[in-house]
Amino acid sequence: MPVYIYKIIHLVGVMLTFLSFGGLIVRSILGSDDKKLKRFAFISNGIGLFLVLLGGFGLLARYEYGWQPWVIGKLVIWVILGGMLAVINRKPELGKTIWWLVILLGATAAYLAVVKPI
Repeated sequence: MPVYIYKIIHLVGVMLTFLSFGGLIVRSILGSDDKKLKRFAFISNGIGLFLVLLGGFGLLARYEYGWQPWVIGKLVIWVILGGMLAVINRKPELGKTIWWLVILLGATAAYLAVVKPI
């Protein structure tokens, strides 16, 4: 597959992941118990995380980067974002803190992807 297809898959996954975080965090801040919204956001997050991984590994294979430190850093961020759903669900009072943490993790992942330090 061409590189641009992997980039599109990766970015669509990022968008789905962050949209689902926004929905779940706002739901928790408002104290809503809407099961349909929760289910929709969880499914969107799972699909988004899968697409991020699929597109990311496709790009790694096409560019032949290997397991450089910035790649491992992005994988760690991916794992943290995957686990963050449980925190949002179990600790709704941390919604505002998690909001900023998700933005910080996204900015860090973008920095690692663009700059590729080390």
